[in-house]
Amino acid sequence: MLGEDLRDVPLFKDLRPNEIEQFVRFTGTTVKSYPRGERVLEAFAPNANIGVIVSGEAQILSLDRLGNESVGHALESGAMFGTVSAILGEDVIATSIQLTTDATIMWIPYRSLLIAGPKLGRMHGIVMKNLLETFSRKNVMMMQKVELLSQKNLRERVILYLLQRERRQQSERVKVPGRVQLAKELECNRSALTREISLMQADGIVECGERWMRLNKDKLQ
Repeated sequence: MLGEDLRDVPLFKDLRPNEIEQFVRFTGTTVKSYPRGERVLEAFAPNANIGVIVSGEAQILSLDRLGNESVGHALESGAMFGTVSAILGEDVIATSIQLTTDATIMWIPYRSLLIAGPKLGRMHGIVMKNLLETFSRKNVMMMQKVELLSQKNLRERVILYLLQRERRQQSERVKVPGRVQLAKELECNRSALTREISLMQADGIVECGERWMRLNKDKLQ
């Protein structure tokens, strides 16, 4: 892909298209397309690359000690993954990354990123700054997940989930996954979730459409 195609990736914020192309060349970065449902990173697998979602969406799957999978937060365009295993060089990370749509993934060799500084000059500092900002946003999302699951009941989880998405998407009408995926993210029964959303619609708390929801805050008083 050309630098123009990658300029909207948050990791390349403040870089010009020609600078992005230099970064890709000097670090040995590759860009590949994958189909929906593909696992682009497996739990416990050795990994030397930082993955960046250029387009598409994915989800984090975590394994417990019994081998059961649970869904973590969703990853949208621009999100990074595989950073812990790439940086620490350990194959003990119990999370997988599965695509929920067709996606294009950029793979950045972590070691090459470290040693490419002299070749990249000012570009290296900009990318590292953007990298740290992305790490910080990821930590915020993890804290939001903990806050979400600590809510007393399912209705409060749904409300907080929509409020979090409003802030992230900067829109009152937010994109949401299908009911199966949404139930996994909220860690609840799909039937119970469908029933609760229907009750919230009847109470005028939410409006729903094809893969979107809007929270009516006036009804939350």
